[in-house]
Amino acid sequence: IPLSQFCCDTKMAFSVAQRASTANVASRAGNKAQSAVAKFALPTGAASTAQVAAPFTARALSGQAKRTTSVCKAAAVTAKPQAETKAKSDYELYTLTTWLLKEEQKGTIDGELATVISSISLACKQIASLVSRAGISNLTGVAGAQNVQGEDQKKLDVVSNEVFKNCLASTGRTGVLASEEEDLPVAVEETYSGNYIVVFDPLDGSSNIDAGISVGTIFGVYSPSEECPLDAMDDPQKMMEQCVVNVCQPGKDLRCAGYCLYSSSNIMVLTIGNGVYGFTLDPLVGEFVLTHRDVKIPEVGKIYSFNEGNADLWDKGVQDYMTSLKDPAKWNGKPYSARYIGSLVGDFHRTLLYGGIYGYPGDKKNKNGKLRLLYECAPMSFIAEQAGGAGSTGQTRVLDIKPEAVHQRVPLYIGSKKEVEYLESFTKGK
Repeated sequence: IPLSQFCCDTKMAFSVAQRASTANVASRAGNKAQSAVAKFALPTGAASTAQVAAPFTARALSGQAKRTTSVCKAAAVTAKPQAETKAKSDYELYTLTTWLLKEEQKGTIDGELATVISSISLACKQIASLVSRAGISNLTGVAGAQNVQGEDQKKLDVVSNEVFKNCLASTGRTGVLASEEEDLPVAVEETYSGNYIVVFDPLDGSSNIDAGISVGTIFGVYSPSEECPLDAMDDPQKMMEQCVVNVCQPGKDLRCAGYCLYSSSNIMVLTIGNGVYGFTLDPLVGEFVLTHRDVKIPEVGKIYSFNEGNADLWDKGVQDYMTSLKDPAKWNGKPYSARYIGSLVGDFHRTLLYGGIYGYPGDKKNKNGKLRLLYECAPMSFIAEQAGGAGSTGQTRVLDIKPEAVHQRVPLYIGSKKEVEYLESFTKGK
């Protein structure tokens, strides 16, 4: 018998034994090896077929056991990474659009409100680009006009207002728009459904633009009301009067509130009544990406943000409060720290993350302060409360106040709950 043929058949039998998945199958493969050896008439005196095949069978069983152990180990090693991959991919971007779709699926918001919020994010992207290029594009300085409050309008105030109005009107889901830069609310002519009421300050802190300091946008969204049917009146004047009344809703009725900070990074902070979320603009993909989940403001924080240049004009209660914050003996040798940018969005964003209090009191010149209730104080107070903080006028909760006019002003104290309560201990009833 040719030796090459004998070796060939023997290797085939061994291969069968190696591929066996269990000990029994491996055993049968060993029997086949014995048969293969027996098939050829071994010379007299050679070892028996069992003796020849035994090493092959033992090796097959040993190899099978090793492979089984290796597979088990491999499964144990790979199981964990697979679970982690399912949890989050390295390339996953949880964008504002994704978040809105998830909230719509849960029934927290409807499709019309999701569209309105999406259009606001588009306006914020455009304004972020304008702010970053203000010096290059000759958008610094005043525009040469004043708004209804008698404040000089910056060039970017006017441009940002137009950007916001265009983005919101183009959705077909807004009925009325109220802006700091407009004397009266603007009725949207082309609306298809939703009819949401949007109030906004297109560029808060614009006096800082020329110095390149943080500025921002503040907005709030209210549900439409049957008291203001835009398509049911022939008298435009009467319709506008009713719309003005309809716009003036208390902050507790807000469906959505938020702000966008334009700074070293552009961050949109948003609430729809179920917590506060922050989205950072990724310039590489042009999307707001979720970076701050369920933000909670610390209950206390030893930072205050007040314009102390007006301290001599404040009421005595506020003056006494400020004095107490600076007294080292009252705070174990560590008085409060002062941080003040002069931009509500910038100062509040720091307060939201670090804790503390922001305040703009009334004074002898401006009894009700300078911040507007409808599109500054109410949206910011709504965000603060959703994050576990508080917003107060020093006498009452901001969200309980129903505006009497579109541009009504109120004092504002906002931030950590215990810090606001401590201030109220000096101001309430006084």
